[in-house]
Amino acid sequence: MQDLTITLIQPDMQWQNPAENRAMYEQLMDQHAEGTDLVLLPEMFSTGFTMDSRTAAEPMGGETCQWLQQQALQRGIAITGSLAIEAGNGYVNRMIFTFPDGSQTFYDKRHLFRMAGEHERYQPGEKRVIVDYKGWRILLQVCYDLRFPVFSRNCNDYDLALYVANWPSPRRQPWRKLLQARAIENLCYVAGVNRVGADANGHDYSGDSLLVDFRGELLIDREPGTPFCESFCLSAAELSDFKQKFPAWMDADSFTIQDG
Repeated sequence: MQDLTITLIQPDMQWQNPAENRAMYEQLMDQHAEGTDLVLLPEMFSTGFTMDSRTAAEPMGGETCQWLQQQALQRGIAITGSLAIEAGNGYVNRMIFTFPDGSQTFYDKRHLFRMAGEHERYQPGEKRVIVDYKGWRILLQVCYDLRFPVFSRNCNDYDLALYVANWPSPRRQPWRKLLQARAIENLCYVAGVNRVGADANGHDYSGDSLLVDFRGELLIDREPGTPFCESFCLSAAELSDFKQKFPAWMDADSFTIQDG
């Protein structure tokens, strides 16, 4: 496992305007993401967190999926974030992980945010997804999943957890504290990326995108409310050394997750 440079993009998105949002991400990557290995975009990064699934959802392989592939191929990086996607007879909030060769895998958000009616407009995912990239085992998670630690429990099967979100500012402290808790309890790096600004429903977002190490220390933490694009190199050796010196994972309780 080699060191991994990760880039967090915290944007102020345009509501349900994929073309304009994609252009904005391209500009930010051109200016601030040179030399990165992995770019992390927010939840529903092309539209904002919309419950208008019929209008906002794209087919898998649609324009934004193709854009992800183009960016990955052109820049030689992996890139990930979530989209509203048509799936079967309904819609899912799908986190799509695109590799540098343009291939894609995905995770469908399991915990749907009922307080916004997400469970009425989208279908829940059925399984946990971990991807292998440059020797790193990476757990994919979306927003509200952060509140459910059993689902993200590290069974010594991942090194980095990614949380993409549209998490409103009135709940910014739970977001910040839970990201640190997930890193500490799972002995892993955690990256959480959120948006700033206001959406069409009048919800304000402070951002608070964070990169946290396995001790809970903040590696990226910027002033709330400000868009940014920032990179950091994760040390594989430091993670491995810490897990050897403090192998709490060896004393973890076994468990199973049941559907339904």
